[in-house]
Amino acid sequence: MAVSDYREIDPASAVTARVVCGDAFTLIDEVEDDSVDLLLTSPPYWGLREYGLPHNDDVLETWQAQGLATSRIPPYDWYQRSGGALGREPYPDWYVAHLVEFFMRAKRALRTTGSIWVNLGDTYFARWSSIRDAGRQGLLDDRRRRRTPSGGYLHDKQLLMIPARFAIAMQDAGWILRNDVIWAKPTVMPRPENDRLRLSHEHWFHFVQRSRVGRPRYYYDRSAAEPDGIDVLHVPTRAGRDGHSATFPPDLVRPRIASSSPAGGLVLDPFCGSATTLLEAIDLGRSALGFEHSPSFAGAAATAVRRRLQRGH
Repeated sequence: MAVSDYREIDPASAVTARVVCGDAFTLIDEVEDDSVDLLLTSPPYWGLREYGLPHNDDVLETWQAQGLATSRIPPYDWYQRSGGALGREPYPDWYVAHLVEFFMRAKRALRTTGSIWVNLGDTYFARWSSIRDAGRQGLLDDRRRRRTPSGGYLHDKQLLMIPARFAIAMQDAGWILRNDVIWAKPTVMPRPENDRLRLSHEHWFHFVQRSRVGRPRYYYDRSAAEPDGIDVLHVPTRAGRDGHSATFPPDLVRPRIASSSPAGGLVLDPFCGSATTLLEAIDLGRSALGFEHSPSFAGAAATAVRRRLQRGH
């Protein structure tokens, strides 16, 4: 499904929105150059959920069978053709590399004044870690097992620091990290473990592009962010909708859109899930474009967007 019909819109014109079902790594290549003002997303976290998508659990063996060193990381195109799905990589390093690869692909579509906001949570390692279609790992009986080789920092009970690894990898790729916003959750689900504290926060990273000369210059309206202006935000979680368990709160998304994109600009969420980002963008007078790999989630997101547009913003 083509997305090349998206163009810059005049701030006084009508807001437009669209949801496209497919792999974001492919669809991003069809977005017009220098057309996106803000890329805001929460990609699939590593090793937690299936999201209703098929995955080749033997993809590591497939890679090794080609005589390729396990220390090398396959590009996403190979991984996807071999039955892989983002977030199901056998190693966290593969996952981080694939995320960075995506944002480097997206750079062409991002305006020089544009921003990227990425929401990520962390994962504990277990060689036979559980993964299932919805919710957090290790809490239900109807879960599948993911075979992940141990070694090095991959050790049972290890907090993997995936958000930090991703942020540093993005810096190494040339992006400028402006903020690491901590989303502190006032309430979290009970956990069975009694030998550690419960995870009650996630990260929101704000990246901008390097300038050819001098300091980075990008759109930012500080007055549209949270009034207290600090980087720790206490926002309650939201119950999932339309079968999606990973819905983030509108109160967390809205200030990111308002502060980091101009009125009438285009907001892209390449892993749009239940369309929270798109709906908030529409309400704030921005055009919205969303990609979603899961057909069921894409259908629900498209319905929500259509209803919001019909209601008016």
